[in-house]
Amino acid sequence: MQFIDDFNAMSQFGATAAGGVDREAATADDGRTRRFLADWFDRHGLTTIVDAVGNMYGTVEFVPGAPYVLVGSHLDSQPTAGKYDGAYGVLAAAHAVQAIKEKVADGSLTPRFNVAAVNWFNEEGSRFSPSLMGSGVYIGKFDAENILKVTDRAGISVRDALSDIGFHGTGTQPEAVSYAEIHIEQGPILEHEGTTIGIVTANWAARKYSITVHGEQSHTGATHMALRHDALVGASKIVVAARELTKKFPDGLLLASVGQFDVEPNSPIVVPSKVTMAIDIRSSDPEVLEQAHAMLLDAIAEETEVQISIDTSALRPSTSYQTEGVELAEKAATDLGLSYRTMLTMAGHDSVNMKDIVPTVMLFVPSVDGISHSEKELTHDADLLDGVTMLTETVARLVRGDLETSS
Repeated sequence: MQFIDDFNAMSQFGATAAGGVDREAATADDGRTRRFLADWFDRHGLTTIVDAVGNMYGTVEFVPGAPYVLVGSHLDSQPTAGKYDGAYGVLAAAHAVQAIKEKVADGSLTPRFNVAAVNWFNEEGSRFSPSLMGSGVYIGKFDAENILKVTDRAGISVRDALSDIGFHGTGTQPEAVSYAEIHIEQGPILEHEGTTIGIVTANWAARKYSITVHGEQSHTGATHMALRHDALVGASKIVVAARELTKKFPDGLLLASVGQFDVEPNSPIVVPSKVTMAIDIRSSDPEVLEQAHAMLLDAIAEETEVQISIDTSALRPSTSYQTEGVELAEKAATDLGLSYRTMLTMAGHDSVNMKDIVPTVMLFVPSVDGISHSEKELTHDADLLDGVTMLTETVARLVRGDLETSS
């Protein structure tokens, strides 16, 4: 089980005592993981290209001048996260590309396109915002120069962080003809149903907000309550309001969270003057999301003790993965004898960006208890290996040009 050995080796970079990983984008441990991947590419005859925003491509050219089937995910993680999220998809992509390279060499696969495994930069968005950053630059959603100027909380820019780990590249992005990605589900459906493969048909709609609550700094022991403008109290009301939104719709139709929260000056005897926070709301129904958006704005407008500003507000709409890619994956699973079901993705992935420009196939393997973004995250080895088999067959069909043949 070479894949499992490779995955266990890669998971040592940034490993936590509880069995997860901590390797946010462009940190030293992310750099060490990237070097492991680049060495893997080199040992297996893939050519490594690194672009300006740190996307890594392990390329194999079969047909000079032809575009590439890209296949990948991301190596960066949330703080104290699981080791499967993203990293599994990158290593699975590398193994799939190597297997296809061997198929072409032995004459069992005639390629119409080239192929490349990809590690996208800063998918998670925990150190640098926004998320899906590297693939966003690739599709033209973000400008590379603007992204390189983005800073983390310590004031370190993307450009400097990538330079520090040796991955601020100058390579040219390979042109994509299609894209495939495999990922842990990050939900309980596949495990509960005993299904091996999920084939994604569309993504949930999401809205993300960066909000600042402005109060007035004063003494906790000397300021009368009627004179206080407590930023933390105002922010807390918005946190509760976001949670209460989910109760106004049928169970499971709306998700809402405040995942980041900073208080200033954060002293035990000072009434807080400012709070910044990040709010995330999502729904499978775009109309529900827009209703929740309006309700959240109303809740913000009702708060009078403090001033609240929405610094950024971004919508990720629900859009479908191309039908021809879904059908190709269904045929591949059937031919391999793997059970599958179609489903939505609640989480965002780089494939959500890529499907805006090329036919894209998004695949899932089961997550134990649906746990993700946690050190408890787990997918069984057998499911990991079935996923690699499924991904390899899917990408082989893309490289062979099956999408073009069916269109």
